[in-house]
Amino acid sequence: MSPKIGVFPASGGLGTSIVNHLTKLVAASQLVLMARNPDKWSKLGQEGATLRQADYDQPATLDAAFQGVDVLMLISYASFEIQHRVEAHRAAILAAIKSGVKHIFYSSLGFAGDLTDQSVAHVMGAHLETEKFLDELSDKVTYTSVREGIYSESFPIYTAWLDPANPVDEITIPHPGTGPGVAWVKRDELGEATAKLIVSYISDPAGFQYLNKKVLFTGPREISLAETVNILGRAIGKLLKIREISVDEYVALPQIGDKHTYHGVDLSREWATAWEAIKNGETAVVSPTMKEILGREPESYETTIQALVG
Repeated sequence: MSPKIGVFPASGGLGTSIVNHLTKLVAASQLVLMARNPDKWSKLGQEGATLRQADYDQPATLDAAFQGVDVLMLISYASFEIQHRVEAHRAAILAAIKSGVKHIFYSSLGFAGDLTDQSVAHVMGAHLETEKFLDELSDKVTYTSVREGIYSESFPIYTAWLDPANPVDEITIPHPGTGPGVAWVKRDELGEATAKLIVSYISDPAGFQYLNKKVLFTGPREISLAETVNILGRAIGKLLKIREISVDEYVALPQIGDKHTYHGVDLSREWATAWEAIKNGETAVVSPTMKEILGREPESYETTIQALVG
């Protein structure tokens, strides 16, 4: 009997991409898709996928969500708080273990350099805690933490919410733009590589090389924030440049507060630690693993951005 692959939450950009790529690799009947609104996958349901309603913010829905699932793709809670996210992840992991899940793939993030356990980025905090929790439970469930590289599509977060349709002249961030930079990676290629990694495990669990390990997916080269902004400017058709400001000035920018508010708390200052992490080289590591798993060179940042905003 073919092992069942669960994806939770099977929504959002990364989750949707992983599911779409899994459908090219396994039968729909092998998929168990759990989301707040599982109806988005009704077509796959008609093709044999199991659809279930489950929500991180309603822990009781997790009790039966993972029944019959052999391998779970657990996508991290969408925010960058620490404690709330960690608690949500722990509840899901414990429910998965109770339901008999054998292996958990967890979507971590591409900070912390070359698979280290140290990061100054607040956004990485919950991921490091969750990885530690999974490692502590590895006698009950095996795991692979997939450190998904920094999405090319997430450039607004790192450019003070640059709007390509109405670009400003200066990108004001607490960073000079010089290297080290970011090994930007296309989100849909992360979804594809993650789906292929899951199927690789299912094909040979005993020989799977990332058992109880972390794996880093990145784009093909490191790009400084100054070059990032130049690439964005060329795609938009406008000369853009970075002007470094203090964290206090960044937090006070009119467009920032609402963007970084979670559960009523403004985490703009905490978010600014991401630039410190970039300065420290945490996002500059270029890993060959994506290329190995995809079987091709990952798409260049220029190509992704041109298609996105050009």
